[in-house]
Amino acid sequence: MKYLNFPVDELTRLGAIHTAREISQQPALWLKIWEEANARRSAIEEFFHTTQPVRRIILTGAGTSAFIGLSLRGAFQRGRGILTEAISTTDLVSHPQDYLLPEVPTLLVSFARSGNSPESAAAVRIADEICRQCFHLVITCNPEGLLAMYPSPNPKYVYTLPAEANDQSLAMTSSYSGMLLAGKLLANIDTVADQEPAVQTLARYAERVLTNNVAELKEIAALDFKRAVFLGGGPLYGTATEGHLKLQELTDGQVICKNDSYLGFRHGPKAVIDPHTLVVYTFSNDKHAQQYEKDLVGAMKKGNPPLAEMGIAETAPEGIALDHLITLSNGTNTVDEEFLTVAAIVPAQLLGFFKSLQLGLKPDAPSATGAITRVVEGVQIYALNGIR
Repeated sequence: MKYLNFPVDELTRLGAIHTAREISQQPALWLKIWEEANARRSAIEEFFHTTQPVRRIILTGAGTSAFIGLSLRGAFQRGRGILTEAISTTDLVSHPQDYLLPEVPTLLVSFARSGNSPESAAAVRIADEICRQCFHLVITCNPEGLLAMYPSPNPKYVYTLPAEANDQSLAMTSSYSGMLLAGKLLANIDTVADQEPAVQTLARYAERVLTNNVAELKEIAALDFKRAVFLGGGPLYGTATEGHLKLQELTDGQVICKNDSYLGFRHGPKAVIDPHTLVVYTFSNDKHAQQYEKDLVGAMKKGNPPLAEMGIAETAPEGIALDHLITLSNGTNTVDEEFLTVAAIVPAQLLGFFKSLQLGLKPDAPSATGAITRVVEGVQIYALNGIR
């Protein structure tokens, strides 16, 4: 048995077995998530029927789980027809008065792998205290976590992913893409049956990367970069944000990473580029957005050149030449942009995995000092003290 071209016994010795398996299992996991979402359609639609008073949706989570919301704002806003924002639990807990509106009926959509991070259940409790009408949709990998088990007095639906999505590695990989896909499917639950072909296409995209690009991504990881910049726009901004964290986590901070949008990067952050920087472009399949992406790639010729430029795209973008380009499609398929985010993260996960090994770290537990852990510990939650 092999994962990512490594025998299982070697991965175990390297402290990489969980991460390798969890990256590799994603195509099969996504198909299973669609099957389960389709089977639960009636119950999910019934829950959404109870949320008819809702005038605002907040997508929340901490760390990687928060980045899911960055990719799904548009999907929920269009799918539910309600103003949708992505606000992390870390912001909701420390400054609830800046984000929660007592008079506005709110649906809080919480994403969490374990649901045991201190902020997860605290954000639900605080929303219940401040919002006069509050509804909760929990998307989690752990049915026994504090978040899933929290006894909210308000309407609550817990959507649990298949057991294998509850990653054992420190870095979230299949849990991230799995919750992202589940969120996309639930945002448009009325048409979930029609979305099976798109999910099958995503699985083929990931299989294509896992079959054709592992060696190339290992070579890219071997380059001597000390910094990395991940760029993405729209829903793929969430992908870029997750990509930057994945590489930084898996290298224990030895590679300092940054993320931005294509237009935002011009407004000062471009100064970070130096000869030790890897730039990773996450390309949209939206024709309008592609114009801005192409312009930014051209503008990179001015100023300090990076060490290397890498692209992740559904199909090869026209008029753009890069050192490396990972294409997800063979040219016969396409998916909408929110679905594209699910598969587009896979090359970034592999880059982080191989860079971790190249630096002599253990991808399953890369933090040598314990500075970061699988479940965040030690966060004290304080009373609101009259905040409304």
